[in-house]
Parts: sequence; C-alpha cells; structure tokens
Amino acid sequence: MNKSQTSALDSPSLSGRSRVAGVMGWPVAHSRSPRLHGYWLGKYGIDGAYIPLPVQPEQFAAALRALPMLGFAGVNVTVPHKEAALSAVDRADPAARRVGAVNTIVAAADGTLDGRNSDGFGFMENLRAGVAGWSPKAGPAVILGAGGSARAVAVALSDAGAPEIRIVNRTAERAERLSADIGGPFRVYGWVERASALLDAALLVNTTTLGMTGQPPLELALDRLPTTAVVNDIVYSPLETALLAAAKARGNPVVDGVGMLLHQARPGFAAWFGVEPEVTPELRRFVLDASG
Repeated sequence: MNKSQTSALDSPSLSGRSRVAGVMGWPVAHSRSPRLHGYWLGKYGIDGAYIPLPVQPEQFAAALRALPMLGFAGVNVTVPHKEAALSAVDRADPAARRVGAVNTIVAAADGTLDGRNSDGFGFMENLRAGVAGWSPKAGPAVILGAGGSARAVAVALSDAGAPEIRIVNRTAERAERLSADIGGPFRVYGWVERASALLDAALLVNTTTLGMTGQPPLELALDRLPTTAVVNDIVYSPLETALLAAAKARGNPVVDGVGMLLHQARPGFAAWFGVEPEVTPELRRFVLDASG
C-alpha cells in the first residue's frame, strides 16, 4: 500500500448522511481502533467516520447517553469503562453479562443502547486464523490471569467445549470468583503452581500484562508444556513477547495478540456501517504501522 492509498484510507469523505462511531476510553490516544476502522471505511468506500472519544470516568454515563442524540451509530468501550458500560446500557447480550463487561455499544433506532462483548469472539477467531485446524476441544486450556480479558477468554473457551480450563492467578480469590461467576469446567491454580498447571495442556493463554512493554517480565518455565500446545499472548506490545519467543523456540505453535484486536472489531463495524469487514495481512500491517 503506497502513501497516497494510506492517506485516502485515513481521510474518508464525509457527508451530512455519514454514519459515525468511535471509541470511548480514558486515556484513548493510544488506541489503534481509529486506525483499524478508518482502514475499513476507506477500503469499502463507506460514508462514515470513527473517532477517539476521551471521556473521564465521572462523565462516562452522561457521554454514553448523549450518543444517540448526537447521531452516533455506536462506540467501542475500552479501559476503564468496560465494566461501567454494562450497567449503563439498556440491554446487554449474554456474553457481556457473563463476562461482566461491554466493549461494543450499538445505538438502536429508538435511541436505546445495546451492549455487547466481542472480546471472546476476537480471541477465538484469532486462534482459528493463526493455527490451522485448531480446536478448543483438543485438551485442557491454561489461562494466566483472572481479570476482564481472562473472563472473556474463559467464557469463549467454556462455550466452545474446552474440556478443562485452568485459571492461574496471583490472587487465588479472584480466580475463584471468576470460576464461580461464570460456571464451567474450571480448576484454579495458585501462582506458585503455574508450571505444574501446564502438564498435558493443549492451550496456554497469557491475559496478564506481564511481559508487556514497560511491565515486569512473565517468569514461567515451559518444560511441562507439551510442544503440541498452542501458545497465545493477548498483548501485542511487543508483538513477540518473551513467552511467545520461548514457546516458538521449543516448537510450540504460537499466536500473537494483534489478531484478537482485529477480529473483535468485526461485529461492531458490521452493526454500525452495514458491511462485514475482512481481516487481511494488509490490514494487520497497516494497524501495526501506527506511524504510517
């Protein structure tokens, strides 16, 4: 893609009938979602825009309620608003209720707000695209972490038929709460047990910030993990984390985190702009090249 093409993708033409969506967060300047949705708007020639909306937590509910009056088709919701969005919308889908968070909001024709959670969808689609023939039913899955992302991953794996899901967290109580809230084939492991949790696993997913740029490293020996197990890190800064590099070096199939970002955006874009977007290698390169 040359510079004139990327410029066109960044600056779609707008009219008085433009469909408008965006992303709410605090802060939100770091979000790659405007670049992602802007690419699709340009690619499909859509009369629309997707803009960053920095909203402080104390103003979030009021800002959300103003969206239909301002003509917004909806928004994505990111940190720190995902949990607050669940109680602020008029309706929430089952996935959002089970995860306890909303990341996609669609404004209905009557001005009401539908809350959805597509993080689990993005996670599953990323793995399916990254590893040919991957199945969640292949064996036990290990999830590192018990926060919001871990909940979305756990719900997706449970619903897809994973035979056992091992939650490994630094705070055991939080992992127990996740298991109790969601319900499913869960086993809770303490952080000191994280290496033993890998025995006979078919999937390892890191949902913590450990290993992310600017964060402490993830210290995890992979000796007990079968080399057939898929290893996924949901962060994408750096794109290849130390966990993925170590897993790749021993022969494990690995999947980085940027695909989850791309795929989770698909349902919202389709709802707001009326086109089912495609995730392509060109899109991936464009979103990663934030300086382009």
